[in-house]
Amino acid sequence: MSFDLSVWALADGATPEDVRGAVQRCRQGQHQDRHPDPRVVGFYRAITATYPDRHPGPDTPWAVTPLHAAHDHVELNLHPTCEDQVLLDIERLAGEHGLMLFDAQDGTVYPPPARLP
Repeated sequence: MSFDLSVWALADGATPEDVRGAVQRCRQGQHQDRHPDPRVVGFYRAITATYPDRHPGPDTPWAVTPLHAAHDHVELNLHPTCEDQVLLDIERLAGEHGLMLFDAQDGTVYPPPARLP
């Protein structure tokens, strides 16, 4: 079983409910054909520069490769035994790129640090 997170590029002012709605639409196969959001592209390039998802090595944190990347999100399926540093890097990069983080285990949504009051 994997530990699943996703990062989302939604409009400014998006709420946790907006993120959950986007996750639900994705799970139902409702994807819009749009150009990738630059925040998603930046995050994907940064995370895969450190943790490749194409031809990963034996110590990869990814339970599923390649990562699922869409115009507005990246899905990250991690081995439950991955290093804590991987999670810290995901959280940091999500913040740097202005992405909201969705924890699929309990439905929690974390805004990027810049959005915290």
